[in-house]
Amino acid sequence: MTDIALSAYIICKDERDFLGDCLESLRGFREIVIVDSGSTDGTLDLIREHQARGVPITLFERGWPGFAAQKQFALEQCTHSWCFNLDADERLTPELRDWLAKFRPGEQAGIAFKRVDYLPGHGYPSPSVHAQFHPRLVRKERARYDLDLRVHEGLIFDGPVEKVSGPRMLHYRTLSIAEAMRKAIDYAELKARDMRDRGRKASFATMTIRPLGRFLKYYLLQRYILCGLPGLIYSVEAAIYVFLTEAKLYRKSLGPDAPPE
Repeated sequence: MTDIALSAYIICKDERDFLGDCLESLRGFREIVIVDSGSTDGTLDLIREHQARGVPITLFERGWPGFAAQKQFALEQCTHSWCFNLDADERLTPELRDWLAKFRPGEQAGIAFKRVDYLPGHGYPSPSVHAQFHPRLVRKERARYDLDLRVHEGLIFDGPVEKVSGPRMLHYRTLSIAEAMRKAIDYAELKARDMRDRGRKASFATMTIRPLGRFLKYYLLQRYILCGLPGLIYSVEAAIYVFLTEAKLYRKSLGPDAPPE
């Protein structure tokens, strides 16, 4: 088995349907730290089954303090200097695992890789479709999570972040339209709170131009137009999330006149 001299860390809750493939993609890692926040669907049994097979998993069970705080806790439990973060519904491609096995640290504080989202009805987009970079390999002593953010947790680096455009991460989670909208509503609420706390205000311009801009960015600039109707749905969902965030931000400015969410 390929030896990958890194720690991996994962936060999860009720991820039995996805975590197995994630762990399989981490074969060869010297350490896998998992922080679970109250799973009841068999996720813990799955983790213990992998531990019994010799997978080097260290499991922590901990209440939910928020995305950033939970990932910061997981990072702090890692024993290697360089650590790779995956969500339970993500996995490494064989090409990325091979890249990590050959990784030799330089002066970077972190390294970002492209992540590709699975589109129901299409599959994973080809390299012709733009994929966004996500910083996931971090030097533990030179990176920390921004604890002020409630959602879309961000890393703060003490030093340069290198972008590696070749090997990719895969994101596999198929949601119904109803599930996707519920998730968008929940995330928009957290995002709107963050924006309000930073003094941002919604306006007619932000509520119209920002959603349209997000749609055009995804559909045309990032080329999801090449993915047919699945690409159109993906781009519209991204625009709806932006609109919901701006709408919630506006409603929060109404004070007692705002209908309860």
